[in-house]
Amino acid sequence: MTTRTSYKRILLKLSGEAFADPELGGGISTEIVRHVASEIAELRDELGTQVAIVVGGGNIFRGASPAASGMERSSADHMGMLATVINALALQDGLEKAGVETRVQTAISMQELAEPYIRRRAMRHLEKGRVVIFAAGLGAPYFTTDTTAAQRALEIGADAILKATGVDGVYDDDPKANPNANRYDAIDFLSVLNQQLKVMDATAISLCMDNKLPIVVFELLEPGNIRRVVRGESVGTLVHA
Repeated sequence: MTTRTSYKRILLKLSGEAFADPELGGGISTEIVRHVASEIAELRDELGTQVAIVVGGGNIFRGASPAASGMERSSADHMGMLATVINALALQDGLEKAGVETRVQTAISMQELAEPYIRRRAMRHLEKGRVVIFAAGLGAPYFTTDTTAAQRALEIGADAILKATGVDGVYDDDPKANPNANRYDAIDFLSVLNQQLKVMDATAISLCMDNKLPIVVFELLEPGNIRRVVRGESVGTLVHA
């Protein structure tokens, strides 16, 4: 049995779909942004956890999607990167309204809106108690925000990646389609790859496996879940080396 531990510095991975307005099936839900912001504010204030965030852009535009059919992949992926910046700015606004000093760093230069990604500057922000949101992916096409999350987590020395989703962990089948699907309390990286479980993409899983960086997959909208994961409670699914 794998023992869970508390984490001092985390990388929170939020998909673009996590921001989507459920009634519209897209866009940005200000209610969800406020929920996420309040959870992060309580986490930082109560536990002093250093929080970095990688956001996706699928609620607005995704490069590898039917909406991009017929487009050149590099162009479509760059459009997706810009969508992540919109989500990052929305989350920054929510966090600062919750009293959390926040910096957005982008892999594509847009100095009027955000800082460029500089590893040492990001780590300095974290040490000063600021939340850092990484946007625009890795700044290169063909890489997902899952891979960005793994890369940035390793660069800043995060203790774990917290993958926030719409379900309460990793299952052996789609729990929404199969009510008999079984949830894992813990699973190793190799099993995730061999079973092709949809935790993160294979590149991200391989990066985490090679560097023994744990991933915790949990339900985002359950109140208090982020704090429970950080405290080391058995929430969601732990993916480990």
